[in-house]
Amino acid sequence: MRIVVSGTHASGKSTLISDFVLAHPEFTVLPDPFELIDETWDAPNTAMLTAQLRIAADRLHSEEHGERIIAERGPVDFLAYLLALAEVTGRTASDELVERATAMTADALGGVDLLVILPLSAGDPIHVGLDEDLELREAMNRMLLELIDDPDLVGEHLRVAELTGDPDSRLAELEDLAGVA
Repeated sequence: MRIVVSGTHASGKSTLISDFVLAHPEFTVLPDPFELIDETWDAPNTAMLTAQLRIAADRLHSEEHGERIIAERGPVDFLAYLLALAEVTGRTASDELVERATAMTADALGGVDLLVILPLSAGDPIHVGLDEDLELREAMNRMLLELIDDPDLVGEHLRVAELTGDPDSRLAELEDLAGVA
């Protein structure tokens, strides 16, 4: 089972993955690609997001970690961030970059069994500080939800599930979807 947990920043991904792996240590965690880039960034930019998209896509093609993985973020997250950043700043990424990023995302998602989306929800809000770029957070959430409705991007075989509720509810639903409940 190859699982990707996606969502905007401060949406509960780390908590869900931590809780899941605590109960199911047979799964290997692939950390947020942001933790794997060496450079320091002052603010999100196209180069940073593209680098993270490549990392997220490449590791889904790798057999290095076996078949029981749970990844914090996938390439669809960074495609959503690229589009959201363009919306928020008014500086659009080139059509060629968006096309390449979209193709890379679709290809990588072909190796995923379950894409879990943690959408922002008024019913179960996660409170964040103003330093979290709330406008980008909301825009990325909208873009992500639009992208997962694109059959050309997610393909025919990929199961996509939006999980809401408190952390215990999300964990129980993920365990059920992964067949490890």
